[in-house]
Amino acid sequence: MAIAKSNKLPQVVLLKQILKKCSSLVKKHGYADEVHLPVDVPKGHFAVYVGKNRTRYIVPISFLSHPEFQCLLRCSEEEFGFGHNMGITIPCEEFIFQSLTSMLR
Repeated sequence: MAIAKSNKLPQVVLLKQILKKCSSLVKKHGYADEVHLPVDVPKGHFAVYVGKNRTRYIVPISFLSHPEFQCLLRCSEEEFGFGHNMGITIPCEEFIFQSLTSMLR
């Protein structure tokens, strides 16, 4: 049982880092006061930026539990880190991101 917990620990740490980064961005941009979310992002969703043109996509937070999406987030962390003000940027082609997210829905 301890082995299963240790395998999940990096994912939990990664998700906490992502959420912390998102909450720090909340204070810098046009966000609703009480819920601390961008006005144009529905509850239960978050924004990511994809591809060379940094096209903005709104995705449900349920995607965070999918290993395929977690892989994209790890790639994002490796390439960009979380110490920048650009939001979560996914380093892949838009058509790949669209294909992946259509399978996760």
